Amino acid sequence: MKTLITIIIIIISSFQAYSQACIINHTCSKITPIPESVIIAAKQKLHIAYGHTSHGSQLTNGMTSLVTFMNGKGYTNNLYAWNNGGTGGALDLHDYAMAGDVGYYPDWVSNTRKYLGTPDPGTGRGTGTNADVNVIIWSWCGQVTSKYVAGTLLSEYINPMVQLETDYPGVKFVYMTGHLYHSDDARTKAANKTIRDFCINNSKILYDFADIESYDPDGIFYEFASDDCSYYESATGKLLGNWATNWQNSHIENVDWYNCSSAHSQPLNANQKAYSAWWLWASLAGWDQSTDINKNEQMPPIVSVSPNPVSDYLTISSNQGIGKIEIFSTLGLKVLETEWQEKIDVSGLLAGVYFVRIGNKVEKFVKI
Repeated sequence: MKTLITIIIIIISSFQAYSQACIINHTCSKITPIPESVIIAAKQKLHIAYGHTSHGSQLTNGMTSLVTFMNGKGYTNNLYAWNNGGTGGALDLHDYAMAGDVGYYPDWVSNTRKYLGTPDPGTGRGTGTNADVNVIIWSWCGQVTSKYVAGTLLSEYINPMVQLETDYPGVKFVYMTGHLYHSDDARTKAANKTIRDFCINNSKILYDFADIESYDPDGIFYEFASDDCSYYESATGKLLGNWATNWQNSHIENVDWYNCSSAHSQPLNANQKAYSAWWLWASLAGWDQSTDINKNEQMPPIVSVSPNPVSDYLTISSNQGIGKIEIFSTLGLKVLETEWQEKIDVSGLLAGVYFVRIGNKVEKFVKI
C-alpha cells in the first residue's frame, strides 16, 4: 500500500523556535507516511528523556513491539529500534529517565532540573552526564482532572514548563494532555482542553494523548470514550462497546495491528501512541512533509473547499482549472479519484475524516 496523504503538521527545522504550535494528535497516528530518511535523521539528532508512570508506558511499550512489526513489513531491519544511549544506531530515548510523572508537583520539576543539571548558557541545555539531552517529555497518569478542579493546572504544570523552557532554551519540552476518564468526562475534557488551547495559542509542542485515544485508525471519533477504549452513549449513558477491540477483531493481527503491552488499555491504543511518538520525533528532527511532494507541481489557486463537514457533495471552487482530484482515508488509502468538477459526489463514502489532494495542496474534511 502506498500511503500518500496525511494532515500537515507544523514542521520547522530541528531546534529553532516554532512559529506555530506543533500538535501531535490522532491525525499523526500513522507510521507509513514518515520517510525512512527522516527516521534516521531523528535517531541522529535527538536525545530524549521521558518521565512517566503506567499510562505513559503505552508510548514506549508500543514503540518496543513496533520494531518487530515493521521488520515484518520489509522495512530496514530494526529501523525503529530505540534504547537508552542510542547504541547500535537506535533512537536515544532514556525511558523512566526521571522518577514519577508530571502529576507529582514539585517533584517532576525538581527531577527534571536534577536530570538536566545546571543550564549551560552556551548550549542552552544542561551540564554533566546528560548534557546531550535535547528533548524532555513527561506524561500524566490520572491527575490532570484533579489539578484542573483544584485550580492548580497553571501553577503546577503550565507555568513550570514555561520556566523550564526559559532556563533551558536548547531543550525542546513536550507538553502532554492526560488520558481519557469517562467517569469524570466533562472536567477531564476541560482539563485537557486547557492544556491543548495553551499549546496552540502559545506555539508549544503538544503530544495530545487524549485526542489520540479518542479516534480509531479509520478516523472515527468517539466522543464519550475512556482510557481503556470503551465508549458510551453519552457522559452518563450506557456502554456501547470498545472501539479498539472492535477494530482489532475486524482486522488482521501482525498485518493491520500488532499485539503489545498497553497499560490500562488495549494493544491498538499503544500502536497508535507509538506511531504518533515517531511522528513527534520526526517533527522535532525537522521533518517537513512539503518536501515529500513534487515542488515542481504548480498548485492552482484554491478559493474554497466546502462544506466541512460534508454530507453528499463536496464543493471545490477555483478561479482556474484544477485537473485531478484525489480523496484519501486517514490510513492513506485512495477512496476516490476524479477529474475536477465543482461538486464532487462523496455520498458513497463512509462517515469519517478524509483528505482531498488538489495538485500538491492537501485539505482535510469530515464526512458525516
